[in-house]
Amino acid sequence: MSCPIILSMSPEKTLYRVRKVIGQSNLLIISDRFEALGAAISSVLYHRAMLENYAQNHPTFLMSLDPVRISETAPRIVGLAADAAEIAGVGPMAAIPGALAELAVENMLLHCASTSLVENGGEISAVSSVPLNVGIYAGTSPLSGRIGFHLTAEDFPIGIATSSATVSHALNFGEADAAVVIADTASLADAAAKAVCNAVRGSDFEASIQFGLEKAETIPCVRSALIIRGKYVGTVGKLPKLLRLSGDIGQLFTSGLHDIAPQEFIVL
Repeated sequence: MSCPIILSMSPEKTLYRVRKVIGQSNLLIISDRFEALGAAISSVLYHRAMLENYAQNHPTFLMSLDPVRISETAPRIVGLAADAAEIAGVGPMAAIPGALAELAVENMLLHCASTSLVENGGEISAVSSVPLNVGIYAGTSPLSGRIGFHLTAEDFPIGIATSSATVSHALNFGEADAAVVIADTASLADAAAKAVCNAVRGSDFEASIQFGLEKAETIPCVRSALIIRGKYVGTVGKLPKLLRLSGDIGQLFTSGLHDIAPQEFIVL
């Protein structure tokens, strides 16, 4: 599980929400259509079953830290994760949480939901007609809960993923408190976040963040990235509108909007 991202919704529209744990999938599901919540859960159950069945006969898929080749007959969840991992240069399991969220949102849209969001352990897939706010949790960093995104119509559809070497129990080779990647899809964002986090290394915090940002720039179809390590944050690409948060992490609506220039290091 990667570093979690905390969410709040625009008050402009009533949204249903449910939390559900399915195996290793820790889900937050949000929609304006109640039936879409069940559709998301059904999707996760189905695709997890397909993945587990595939993994029994292909253990390399579970263990590899590098991209793996799969057959054309592999389940869709396997293909989605493998494709994203190939682009980012990581093992396919790094993309599974995001891929599950992505497929769940796809199923929600079949129910005419105008807001469909699935967070799976910090990996987010979302399509929405109303703004959504996302806050970034970065463990013991002083910036944890102090930076977020204000997502508007132009940002959707979106995939957001976070990898952390200090919060997550997942294997990491980097040292970022939070490496957040924005992409068109959650599967790619998930795989890319792992690759970016792995690149954040070294005793010089600012230089290590720059290494991560440079890695993000090499991964096709990544829109932007934000990296937190200690009291430092660096960004690259076109991020959604940034929020500077104050007070309790749940009070996202009271936070003011604040722009941070691409690749600028900020000490907040």
